[in-house]
Amino acid sequence: MDSFPGNTLPATSDIRAPRQLRLTVLWTKHGQRSLVLLLGDVLGLALAWHLAAHLNQFYSPIPAALSWFVWFGLPSLFWVFAVVTLLLFAYNGLYGSASQWKNYLRSSKFISLVYLLSLVASYFYDPKLDAPRSLFFTAWFSSVALVVGFRAINALLPFEQTQTSLFLIAPAERLATLTRVLKQRSRQPIVGTAISTSASDADLLQTIIASGAREVLAEGLPPTELASSLYWQLRRAGITLRLLPSSLEMLHRRGVPEVVAGLPTLRLEAPLLSGWDYRLKRLTDIVGAAAGLLLLSPLFVSVAIAIKLSSPGPIFFCQERVGLQGRLFQMWKFRTMVPNAAAMQTQLEAANEATDGVMFKLKRDPRVTPIGQFLRRTSIDELPQLFNVLLGQMSLVGPRPLPLRDVRRFEPWHHARHQVLPGITGLWQVSGRSTIDTFHDAIRLDLYYIDHWSLNLDLDILLATIRIVLLTRGAY
Repeated sequence: MDSFPGNTLPATSDIRAPRQLRLTVLWTKHGQRSLVLLLGDVLGLALAWHLAAHLNQFYSPIPAALSWFVWFGLPSLFWVFAVVTLLLFAYNGLYGSASQWKNYLRSSKFISLVYLLSLVASYFYDPKLDAPRSLFFTAWFSSVALVVGFRAINALLPFEQTQTSLFLIAPAERLATLTRVLKQRSRQPIVGTAISTSASDADLLQTIIASGAREVLAEGLPPTELASSLYWQLRRAGITLRLLPSSLEMLHRRGVPEVVAGLPTLRLEAPLLSGWDYRLKRLTDIVGAAAGLLLLSPLFVSVAIAIKLSSPGPIFFCQERVGLQGRLFQMWKFRTMVPNAAAMQTQLEAANEATDGVMFKLKRDPRVTPIGQFLRRTSIDELPQLFNVLLGQMSLVGPRPLPLRDVRRFEPWHHARHQVLPGITGLWQVSGRSTIDTFHDAIRLDLYYIDHWSLNLDLDILLATIRIVLLTRGAY
């Protein structure tokens, strides 16, 4: 697949996509302590259930439905509880190398959440699975006490004495000062340094990985590079990022505030189960696109007939767009303009209503056909992009892929949006849609989406898109 000539990004996958599982991490000090934490949690949960079963025999027998199958002396229901609890711990960083794992209150909260959800689920699903109250509450409180207790004991183990190797990124005038401060106040070895303006260099990540650093301490990074590149690249590589933030970043950036060597930092740690959310996103894309094409096939046929009867020309409009990592692909839409629309655009450039000239916008574009106006207003013209989703060229949610004409007018920092898979809809579309006429404002929304991406944000954008489409707001 061809790549956009102005692209300087490495030809890799979506920066949110997980790397291959590296089992060697289990042999590091961080991996060993995570494993000890995991085993301690399993032991605490198992002992809690044994204790609850032992005490409960004095009050009422355990229902047969709760012990229909036993693994290692524990009913299958326990392993469901344990797996859900451990996954919740892992996703929320409670097996990380930061002091976050010492957040005993959060551990208690997640255990309690699992028990309460199981109580609600058993009520609605099958009353026969209701556990005796003595068993349920004993297991609940014992699980909290034992898991927190084992984690407190874990804090006494010597893992914390091992200092992780550090890579320092800072402005040129601050690099020497920070290096001196870290050497005086911290035992963490500094294995490499770089100036903050090099955050956009394609080979910086390889330099960090080659240095053997497990953490990156950064100050004064260009905001767009931090938001869209370095954070996700380090996350994929399993390397922790620490920020020396301004007061504004302290308020708005994600991360765990920690003081290191007398310096206030924000710690953004790579999760233990990194990448599962992106895999789920891609699965949702495939299932959603396939289901959409199947359910909307009658609409596709109706629109195709209407386009063919209303004006001469093809049913579909296919245009080359710039996608992931600057690679070019053919994006499909229902045709909404006259067949020679591309040739007419040169004559209409002088009437462009976009203030910065990067995008081309005309509220009353003379090239749009009558049926095309309806298709654009209802966004039906975008539905053929479901095929692009199935082909892996697009996602349901992501930054909109733009034509070559627009991308050629990008400033260098604009290309950061190409580091994730483009989408049919995005934060830009639901935050202002066609009313945003300055590309700087649009690109900031794209970068905000990349920086704060989550499955919940994707769902929120999809629901907002449906609402906007039904109300036909902002499209022309």
